[in-house]
Amino acid sequence: MNSLDTPAGRRMPDLMPAIRVLLTLAAVCVAGALGWRMWLAYMTTPWTRDGTVRAYVVTVAPQISGRIVDLPVKADQFVHKGDLLMVIEPDDFQIALANAEAAVAEARADVDNKQAEAERRSRLSSIAVSDEEKQSFAAAADMAAAAYQRALAERDKAKLDLSRTRIVSPVSGYVTNLLTQAGDFATAGQRALSVVDSGSFWVDGYFEENLLSNIHVGDRAEVSLMAYPGRLAGHVTGIGRGIAVSNAEPDGSGLATVNPVFTWVRLAQRVPVRVVLDDVPPSVVLSAGLTASISIVPGSAPSPVDTSAPR
Repeated sequence: MNSLDTPAGRRMPDLMPAIRVLLTLAAVCVAGALGWRMWLAYMTTPWTRDGTVRAYVVTVAPQISGRIVDLPVKADQFVHKGDLLMVIEPDDFQIALANAEAAVAEARADVDNKQAEAERRSRLSSIAVSDEEKQSFAAAADMAAAAYQRALAERDKAKLDLSRTRIVSPVSGYVTNLLTQAGDFATAGQRALSVVDSGSFWVDGYFEENLLSNIHVGDRAEVSLMAYPGRLAGHVTGIGRGIAVSNAEPDGSGLATVNPVFTWVRLAQRVPVRVVLDDVPPSVVLSAGLTASISIVPGSAPSPVDTSAPR
């Protein structure tokens, strides 16, 4: 007799549908639990794909005007702090310095003469020279001394202008977007070139406001650049304290301009969070403006040290 014809054999086929249903329900429950955990992680874990690499850009503008006679740097070249960037034609400023030095010598001779005259008059008796004449010579000596000080100041200004014909880099970094060429006329106060400070790179992540409660200064961060594979480690150094809003802008009379339109779906504002990279491999070339994704590890900030407690 076949084993399936026995009572136990007949019960096995009857249990198979129930087992399949239980397995399906268990798989659905597991999938639902995993989906719920992923949803919580997506909604509560502070992360954003809206990140940007940023850096300080130093604008180099000459303090004097003149023709550029030397430009020893090239676009995207790395320069150290103090390296020569450009030279403005110094001839006019050298002549101005020579004239200023001549004026100083002339003023020095004049003040010496006026002081000697005033001293000679002061030693004479009131019969030989009147008190009014003594005061007049003393005042002339004082005026000559003031003219001498003015000549010294003008000479110092001429020296300063001559030193400004040589423009050096204020920071170590990369010359960027160089459009200036030797022979161009440089105007005082107008940008001649820019240097990206190589030691100032950071990443700004724009996080939705409902995630800010899980972000604290000092939290670890993982940064993924679109331009390079892998992740870079960093930490949060600051959270933005203000963003621009369209409401409350004053009109011509100073009254607040409030948008009367209110949508049922309220979009969360995004607040910038600054992340400084801890270690950047040599193979990664940072450029201001690169796109980045940022993930914050909540609760990873070091505990603050209680400075009031004795150590």
